[in-house]
Amino acid sequence: MTEVRAKKALGQHFLTDQKVARAIVDALNGGMSALEIGPGMGVLSQYLLERKDIDLRLIEIDSESVDYLLTHFPGMQGRLMEGDFLQLKLEKIFPEQFAIIGNFPYNISSQIFFKVLDYKDRIPQVVGMVQKEVAERIAEKPGSKTYGILSVLLQAWYDIEYLFTVGSGCFAPPPKVESAVIRLTRNARTSLGCDEALFKTVVKTAFGQRRKMMRNPLKPLAKAKASRCGWSDEELADFLARPVFSQRPEQLSVEDFVALTNLLA
Repeated sequence: MTEVRAKKALGQHFLTDQKVARAIVDALNGGMSALEIGPGMGVLSQYLLERKDIDLRLIEIDSESVDYLLTHFPGMQGRLMEGDFLQLKLEKIFPEQFAIIGNFPYNISSQIFFKVLDYKDRIPQVVGMVQKEVAERIAEKPGSKTYGILSVLLQAWYDIEYLFTVGSGCFAPPPKVESAVIRLTRNARTSLGCDEALFKTVVKTAFGQRRKMMRNPLKPLAKAKASRCGWSDEELADFLARPVFSQRPEQLSVEDFVALTNLLA
């Protein structure tokens, strides 16, 4: 097999630029296990396998890629799993902490990051290539139109670095968009200081109608609190008259969302 055919349904765009590949691998800290998602034809894997400070595992959903990798990289034997990362029970493979790296398939990149959040206490670092607009959204600060759900949820637990942009000519087939490499490093936060499940709900609900003042999307949560507390309609109206509910979600920082969550608890 000379090469793997890129499959649109899997969001495959194979990186072909060796300098970019090495730069991505160099951005990953060593001294721990690492999981590469979607190695494709092994352009990152070849450099990861050279690093003696990383205990590498790989997961690939495409059986054609799996055959190619095992044929061309004998060192992957026993390291490469065929399967869907999104369905993987990571705690069964990695009893300790581990990093994640990859040229993430564009069609599931957001889902990958949501899964990272589920394992945030096991994953101290992520180095990933994604669509440029996704990278910008994740790294964005409050006040921007691209600041959104993933920005808040990831920035609550990780320091985000936008490392560099990658042009479409570095891939086969070339995607219609630019790409970018970002690095997430787990911050020192051990607790949000609020109900974590409610925090996620508040963030997702607020951005569900991002063009409106938060009074509108968050009204059902405020009504639920009013019911728990036995408030009158007037007391609920006073509650929703607080300045924070006149803001739009992109104006709030992580800390602001924590305070808002405690307000609605």
